[in-house]
Amino acid sequence: LQNIVSKHSSQFRGNAQHDALEFLLWLLDRMHEDLGAASPAQQTRGSQEVRALLEWLHTLAQGVRVRSGIREARTSWSSLTCPHCQKQSNTFDPFLCISLPIPLRQTRALNVILVLQCERWRFVRVGLAVPLLGTVADLREMVAREGCIPPEQVILAEVSPRGFLRSLGDQEQLGSAGEGAPLYAFQPPPARRTGTTHASRLAGGCRPGPRLLPTTARSSDCLHRGPGGRVLLLLCNTAGTGPQLARFGPPMVLREERGISWEQLQQSILAQLRVLLRGEVRAQGTGALFRIRLAGGSAPCTYLSPQDPRPLCHPAIDRALQLSGAGGPPHVKLTVEWDVSTKERLFGNIQEEVVQDAESVRLQQLAHRQQHSCTLDECFQLYTKEEQVQGTAR
Repeated sequence: LQNIVSKHSSQFRGNAQHDALEFLLWLLDRMHEDLGAASPAQQTRGSQEVRALLEWLHTLAQGVRVRSGIREARTSWSSLTCPHCQKQSNTFDPFLCISLPIPLRQTRALNVILVLQCERWRFVRVGLAVPLLGTVADLREMVAREGCIPPEQVILAEVSPRGFLRSLGDQEQLGSAGEGAPLYAFQPPPARRTGTTHASRLAGGCRPGPRLLPTTARSSDCLHRGPGGRVLLLLCNTAGTGPQLARFGPPMVLREERGISWEQLQQSILAQLRVLLRGEVRAQGTGALFRIRLAGGSAPCTYLSPQDPRPLCHPAIDRALQLSGAGGPPHVKLTVEWDVSTKERLFGNIQEEVVQDAESVRLQQLAHRQQHSCTLDECFQLYTKEEQVQGTAR
């Protein structure tokens, strides 16, 4: 077959690789033009194999001639409409064959760890089929349905083994979500309407009343003399320094008054970790057990000071609230840095939280691991799909 074809077309000579569709179109065209009216007796004598091949080509060519009128009578219709003047141009082109595009998979599997509010913190990893071209707003809606909570209460953040990386805003694309670190979805605690704060009760007293500023007052005292409302805090605990830095215990969500003191904030954090503590920690007079650093911001080394009467009124807290992203509730990410010896004394050899996998994790991985399939009708729908061309015509 190759020798016969190479005699009629120089482009197919030799052992070079050629396009199969190009060869098929050339073969059908030559069969229609040259072999349609010919018979095997008029061909050059050859071996029985060549004669059999020519007879087969002759029979096939007769069928092509019979159907060629129908095939060439079919036309493709394309319409182009100008978005400015609304002028429409229609084009009709005859075709012998059509190259149909194959629809690609439009979703990818993404695991999200839900941190839900219940009697105790519960960590559940769920599998979602997120759209490849979607936004974080789409993901927030899917997480809200999984957790049966309003979308505006979902906080999405990437948490690595070393701490917080970033929060996700609704306008971001989903292409890189969850690739840098595991993705967590936090549900904030309900806001308390009345009564004292949890930290105030732990400190053994009520909220302090107005007082004169000390002579060594910090800038945060001057900027926020009023109560300042409550602030939503995302906390993770770390121990070690440099390459040895590692997160331990579960990430937490707190809602605290901005006017609380360092001691009240420290006791509130310890109250969240009480189930992990190896022993009792005194409510007062413990001093600074850890350092608190703002995470995920442009200034990675901003620490809250234990000497600040109102550490949550620091200007960096205001900047973090403005940069928390649209979609979820405004929040501040804080990293609680423990000394290794203090961490071992209070918590022992505790590591990261235990996460339970839902059945959807296995199902989504299995579904996206299988080869993607499509129907011929879906290929035609994609081929005839309307396209919008941006830009100005020249």
